[in-house]
Amino acid sequence: MKRQSPSEKTVVNNDRIIYLFFKAEKDPSANPKIALQNTQITGGKLKRANIFQRKEIQKGDLIITLEESGGKEVAKRLVKDPFNPELEVFEKEGISKRKISLQSAEFSARFSYSENIQMVKVEKATDDGLQVLFTQKL
Repeated sequence: MKRQSPSEKTVVNNDRIIYLFFKAEKDPSANPKIALQNTQITGGKLKRANIFQRKEIQKGDLIITLEESGGKEVAKRLVKDPFNPELEVFEKEGISKRKISLQSAEFSARFSYSENIQMVKVEKATDDGLQVLFTQKL
């Protein structure tokens, strides 16, 4: 094994991003079922944190939370309602926005990666607060 001399510098880049890819489907009673399809960790750094205010959350939106082993929240992301996306439509009168209703959808979120991340949780905003739809150890 070769020893490194003090003049040799080792460049260590710990900046990584974790991507979480989900699939969501509504069951016959219109309850969403969520599955984590894939996770990928790549080199990189998020330019800014996607911080959102509670007042931005609307009924149907999803909140993805990463937690440490003790249940402490590491990061959160807001995903606008994947079952009812708003699409831009070009018509004679110009561009308008319309919501469409889907039975299934795919969505993803990205976070700064940390070795401490142990769990992912997905919650749905309802009239009564947040409803936990999915939890899984990573």
